[in-house]
This record gives sequence, C-alpha cells and structure tokens, in this order.
Amino acid sequence: MRILTHRTARVRVASFFALATLFPASSAVAQTEVDLPTGVRMSFGSSGPEGGPALVLLHGYSDSGFSFSRIVPLLPPDRRVIVPDLRGHGGSSRPPAGYGIDDLAADVLALLDALHVESAVVLGHSMGSLVAQRIAAVAPERVEALVLVGSAPSIRGLAGLGEFRGAVDGLTDPVQEEFVRAFQESTIARPVPAEFMDVIVAESLRLPARVWRQLFDGMLEAPDVAAGRITARTLVLWGAEDGVFGRGQQTRLLELIPGARLHVYEGVGHAPHWEDPEGFSADLVTFLRESEPPASG
Repeated sequence: MRILTHRTARVRVASFFALATLFPASSAVAQTEVDLPTGVRMSFGSSGPEGGPALVLLHGYSDSGFSFSRIVPLLPPDRRVIVPDLRGHGGSSRPPAGYGIDDLAADVLALLDALHVESAVVLGHSMGSLVAQRIAAVAPERVEALVLVGSAPSIRGLAGLGEFRGAVDGLTDPVQEEFVRAFQESTIARPVPAEFMDVIVAESLRLPARVWRQLFDGMLEAPDVAAGRITARTLVLWGAEDGVFGRGQQTRLLELIPGARLHVYEGVGHAPHWEDPEGFSADLVTFLRESEPPASG
C-alpha cells in the first residue's frame, strides 16, 4: 500500500473515550477523534500548544496511547505532544483489513496532515518503532528526528517467534486475560505500578483475536530497514534486559541508520518508558533540545 498524505480529514472531540481516565490529570491531555482519508477513525491524545514543536509517540503491539502515560507529564509544556491509538488499538476503529506497517504509517501521516503538522520528532516503541522507521524512510521531510525504543530492523528471525505466532494464531474471542497479562508482563524486567499494568492489560483486551493476528502478520511482512534510507537524526533507546530484541538488533540498527546513537538502560527490559520513566524522559528531553534548530539572532 502506498503512503497517503491527503490534506483533508474531519476532526471532532470524542465523547465516548475519556482520556482523563487513563492519563494523569496533570498531563493536560485532550482526547480527540479524526476521520482520516485512509478510512480509519483515529483516536489520539494531544497536549501542549498547537504551534509548538511536534512530538509524535507511537505505541507497541496491542498497546494504546496510554502506554506513554508515565512520561507525558514529564515532557516540556511547550512541546506539542501527539499520542495516537494506531488502527485496531485503543479507541481507534478496527477495519476488516489493512494492518501492514505501511498502512499504520499512512494513518500517522494522514493524522499529521489533518492537524496541519508539517514535520515532527517521531518516537516509536516496539511495533511503533517499525512504523516510525517506515515513516522516516518514505517521508523523510516529515521527520525532524527519530527515536526508536525497544526496536529492531525487523521481527523476522527472532528467537521464539514461531512459538508466539502459534499462540496468536490460536487466539479466540474473547481473548483471555491470562494470555494478555503473561505477554505484557514478560516484556519488562523492572516492576511497574500494578494499576498501570492493569490498564495496559485492559487496553490490550480491547483488540479482537483477528486484529492480534493481522497486526502480527503485518509486522512479519514489513520490509527491513534499508541502509541509507533513513537520514533523520536518530536515537536508539534500549533496555539491556530486553527479552524481545537483543543487542544484535541494536547493533544492526546503528549500522543501517547513518549517525544513529544508542543509549542503554541497565536492568531495564523492553519498555524503558514504563520501567524508568524519569530517566527515559530526561534522555528524551535532552535529545529533543539537541534536535531543535538554533534560535535566530
């Protein structure tokens, strides 16, 4: 599927999905829906001034924008933070088809068009990092800088992939909480608040079994990062105890993306923004400041 960059979409405030129940009140996140020309009704959170420099946060497989609730309150108030629920996730629609990485990337670009955001720093976690890589490769003018969290050039060839694929293929509706909780808890090495994990699990349970399968197929079919295709200034953030993507995948990312640099979190697993939100946010803010153009005069 080609990446769509249409400039028309209909935006309205959501009435059925109250983000205040997910994000802390101090984060001042507003939840909105937008009907995109890609055929998806996307739910997204936003904070900060509309004219501020934009930061887009893309969540992982079966997560939602809530995935970033531990770091949004820690980000600079002058930054325009945009936190979509990717298609099939959270409060966004679940179309019958279209769950490839290119489809998810097209939705994000269409959302930026709808919000009149010409370019942004794009951060992606896990599956979201594959989407972020694709956006940076096919629409480099839209990506001011790139942040890849718990990432890899591809999920193909990973240890245990076949076993997990079998478990996903065997899912039926309603998806069992035991499976979802075991999946989510297996990704972290450092404890997170129980109430946070409870919402993470609840958000994953919103996905029907077919969406779990279609998204997994989409990740398997996604093209690897091609050397030289990504030119954006890139930061790779990785937990040393990541049981999903290992050190070898991080080394390969550095080889494929010119100038990319790696920051490692010791004692942290696949989700540094969950497990060490303060340290993660501080590192992200430093990178954002480094990526800003010099002030005139």
